[in-house]
Amino acid sequence: MARADPRRDPLAEYNRKRDFKKTAEPAGKREASASGRLFIVQKHDATRLHWDFRLEVDGVLKSWAVTKGPSPDPEIKRLAVRTEDHPMAYARFEGIIPEGEYGGGSVMLWDQGTWEPVPGKSAKDIDKGHLHFVLHGERMKGEWLLIRLKPRPAEKRENWLLRKLDDAFAEPGDPLVERGLTSVLTGRSMAEIAGDTKGSHSLKGKRGKAFAAEMAAAADHNAKTAKARSKPVKRAAKPPRFRSPQLATLVDAVPAGNRWMHEIKFDGYRALIAAAGDAVTIYTRSGKDWTDKFAPLADAIRALDLPPALIDGEIVAYDAEGNPDFSSLQKVLKRGHGSQGPGDALELHAFDLLELNGADLTRLPNIERRERLEALLRHAKPPIRVADHVIGAGEKLYRAMCSAGQEGIISKRIDAPYRGERSRNWVKVKCTLRQEFVIVGWAKSAARGRPFRSIALAQKEGGKLVYKGKVGTGFDGDTLEDLARRFARLEGGKEPEGVERAEARGVTWIKPELVAEIAFAEITADGHVRHGSYLGLRSDKKAKDVVPERAEEAPVAEPEVKISSRERVIFPGDGYTKGDLADYYSAVAPLMLPFLAQRPVSLIRCPEGRAKQCFFQKHDSGSMGPQVRHVPIREKDGSLEDYLYVEDAAGILSCVQFGSIEFHGWQCRSGDVEAPDRMIFDLDPDEGLGFDDVKQAAEDIRDRLAEIGLTSFPMLSGGKGVHVVVPLTNPGGAGGHSWDEHKDFAKRFAEALSMAEPERFIATMSKAKRKGKIFIDWLRNQRGATAVMPYSARAREGAPVAVPIAWGELAGMENAHPFSIGDAKKLLTRAKGKGLAGWGFAEQRLPKL
Repeated sequence: MARADPRRDPLAEYNRKRDFKKTAEPAGKREASASGRLFIVQKHDATRLHWDFRLEVDGVLKSWAVTKGPSPDPEIKRLAVRTEDHPMAYARFEGIIPEGEYGGGSVMLWDQGTWEPVPGKSAKDIDKGHLHFVLHGERMKGEWLLIRLKPRPAEKRENWLLRKLDDAFAEPGDPLVERGLTSVLTGRSMAEIAGDTKGSHSLKGKRGKAFAAEMAAAADHNAKTAKARSKPVKRAAKPPRFRSPQLATLVDAVPAGNRWMHEIKFDGYRALIAAAGDAVTIYTRSGKDWTDKFAPLADAIRALDLPPALIDGEIVAYDAEGNPDFSSLQKVLKRGHGSQGPGDALELHAFDLLELNGADLTRLPNIERRERLEALLRHAKPPIRVADHVIGAGEKLYRAMCSAGQEGIISKRIDAPYRGERSRNWVKVKCTLRQEFVIVGWAKSAARGRPFRSIALAQKEGGKLVYKGKVGTGFDGDTLEDLARRFARLEGGKEPEGVERAEARGVTWIKPELVAEIAFAEITADGHVRHGSYLGLRSDKKAKDVVPERAEEAPVAEPEVKISSRERVIFPGDGYTKGDLADYYSAVAPLMLPFLAQRPVSLIRCPEGRAKQCFFQKHDSGSMGPQVRHVPIREKDGSLEDYLYVEDAAGILSCVQFGSIEFHGWQCRSGDVEAPDRMIFDLDPDEGLGFDDVKQAAEDIRDRLAEIGLTSFPMLSGGKGVHVVVPLTNPGGAGGHSWDEHKDFAKRFAEALSMAEPERFIATMSKAKRKGKIFIDWLRNQRGATAVMPYSARAREGAPVAVPIAWGELAGMENAHPFSIGDAKKLLTRAKGKGLAGWGFAEQRLPKL
């Protein structure tokens, strides 16, 4: 193969290295994108895993191979090895490079967006070896540096360093690599790409009356097979594997603010439940299989016939007064494996969902994982429960728990991902002082019939066991005998560090294998337990992991977005001010975020109030601050435009600060804008119709959807109508469905209803033809269209809000706007009710009709 001159052809090296008859990679030719400033990152599992970082410059992609992947931590510098320029067409490449070919292995499109040099700099700085630039990607954002290293003698490759600069998008550690496990193009994992999974989810069938007949046939088929489906199906999929649980950091006070959710700290055993139908495994915190120790709980989980899921929770036993009690749990477990029964009254309090149907949920915000958990376990009954939580009222819950003699509370950031390690996104505040200690010895008792007087304790510090004092209370007769038998099998241990001669007198040292839970009044200045009491053994924890817990300072409440002109009236006639609107959104943000977060949104902004000029904004001008994110989306003309989205309460409040009243979302997430994940049917009645007609229409649509296997949920729009919301599971790519299929299904469904009952429904926007009918607005289900989000305020008289309701509540509703921004407390209370558990979440795909 002839070598092209790289001075004339920057893609000569690229083309020379590849045999395009064997690889699916695009042949190299020079071209420019619409923006002229495209950037991509491709995760590449070749000889060794790396991330290929590429910037568009002069019609080609300048490229670097980044070992370990990009880090948003300014303290971490990543080696970036310069590679050959790539063609622009490579920005759309994802797939497999055959083994034996250059770069053989799996390639994932891991990030994409636009870039520009900082003011005063240019792309020509690459030749100078120092590029200072800004990224607007789906994962990589903000200011970065590429710096060329001085070459060593005889070194052939060109080594650079990639580093994040400290700005609003900087984060400690490696969260981008840890959370970014799927393609931004197709939503696939590296394993799915390597397996080259293919398939189609295209919608087939007819239109109009023919589609209505097809739906009737589907309903008839469902009715005939309902009896067969009523029996639990043995699922072929395997349960997920064990993964390390997230642990909480001990702090000295309850964190404040609405960015925290708070739970009771149960006095039990941590457990991870891996389930798939009849296959259920209950793991301890350290990964031990204790399924037979908790056999009744395992049976109760099997009865739920769950899809493949990994659930995090706590197993609890109760005392005679009905309070969680660790000692009671110890008595149950003492009887050994397989000896527990229904009378032992063990319960599982589930509080997190890590995996579902093969999807890794750990990157999702905590509050969204909780919503999905509640949807998964909505039919669960004791002994399986979803742990209760409160948002923004942690100090009140803490005082209540301490008054009731409970252990304390756990507080969790509502917007944080799940990480299998100890973190300050989860913190614990204890009412009583208690920790785990290793039993390293025992002291003989002078009392007849008592095998020992006290136990000697230690904890790991600096890799060594350090003595922590003795405890001589909390033992009943059975406990004394049980521990004495265990001590006899562990004789021959060594004295730990820090034992004074007087303390060591009369102590028999044993091997450090037993872990005990000890309650105490305080730790003395010399590090010893004072007024300690034995609570029980922790057979779920390893002695090597027992270290002192020292309370850190509680996380400081992050400064809220400052709302200016709080007294400005924006709802004239109702008296509600900008401050009232900000307070409403601050309160209900935990309810909104599972639906709103990471979804492209358009805003209705009314800077001077709803009675004056309002306008629709969907593009980001950069004026709203770093709390309001943006995602580049390709328009019909091929250009990239930045659209808005928010990730947390601060993002919502930033929009309010800049005059926003309403939030309208796309039917997809910003991580994959080509994978629609919900369908909306907006029922818009003609002026002459009453709300009873709308309610009946919503219920009829619910029934028609159910006949073809789709679960739906009602939402009062805050205006005149009702939205029927159909959540969908869409993995994107070949395994999912497209916007065209999404829109086509919604259109044909609405047409079928209007043709079946033309006197009630219409599926076209024509005002002239709508007289006396309800318009089934299916147009919100096309790419770029939006619908008002749950709990969004409306720029209407009375300051109404769009509110999710249960189907059982719909008949009792008098109109579509019974709630206003003054009802935040009422809405928070309603959301905790069983009727709204799991609202808006269902594992279902668009049927092939």
